[in-house]
Amino acid sequence: MTDRSLGLPLRVAPPLRLGGRRSLLLIERNVLVYRRTWLVIVSGFFEPLFYLLSIGVGIGALVGGLPGPDGRLIPYAAFVGPALLASSAMNGAIYDSTFNIFFKLRYAKTYDAVLATPVGVGDVALGEIGWALIRGTLYATAFLVVMLAMGLVLSPWGLLALPAAVLIGFAFAGAGMAATTWIRSWQDFELIQLVILPLFLFSSTFYPVDALPESVRLVVELTPLYHGVELVRGLTTGAVEQGILVHVAYLATMGLVGLAITGRRLERLLLK
Repeated sequence: MTDRSLGLPLRVAPPLRLGGRRSLLLIERNVLVYRRTWLVIVSGFFEPLFYLLSIGVGIGALVGGLPGPDGRLIPYAAFVGPALLASSAMNGAIYDSTFNIFFKLRYAKTYDAVLATPVGVGDVALGEIGWALIRGTLYATAFLVVMLAMGLVLSPWGLLALPAAVLIGFAFAGAGMAATTWIRSWQDFELIQLVILPLFLFSSTFYPVDALPESVRLVVELTPLYHGVELVRGLTTGAVEQGILVHVAYLATMGLVGLAITGRRLERLLLK
């Protein structure tokens, strides 16, 4: 198809879909890229592990027990561990859906080449978010194994902490990639860190949210990592109640909205 006035070929954009089987090709590409740099992926697991050993175990020996989601006392390490598991899933998903996506989008022009194939914009969005989700799941799986070995999973419900971590990764991967489509320079990533750090510190990670002033607590309870932490902590401690469905719905909605925004933004950036 050509522009009749200039005689130039026009790029015809396929209807936007949220991906299909072709999105698996993006995941396969990432696997091939990272097979020689696997240490980069593995390294992201150690930060929450160090926090667990230094704060959960070290400071836990001084703190003793804290009230869990159902009010009963649990060891401090068992309180902190689920929060660090949720944070691990968040970190793995965010790092891959922001820094790496930005480089491919703005510098490597990877997606311009990809869209020259039958792969569409929706496939790119779903494939890249899927890979970020896989990376976050790898972190969470390794961390859950450590928690099991240390006896920090206090209930059989804790086995569902892994799919919960997958859901957390999906939520943050969708939001992270959507935010990346608006980033224009590397310096803008400071804004992402400005969001991630407070989430990590204040989302009931190291102390109950009730310890915060009421105005701050109400804000924290609206944040995504808080819902992820409460979801995982409820499962690992056995405090499974109907309210846990609120956390699931919040995170699922966040991921789906992020995925939809990412698809629209990539369509605007790559098919203009």
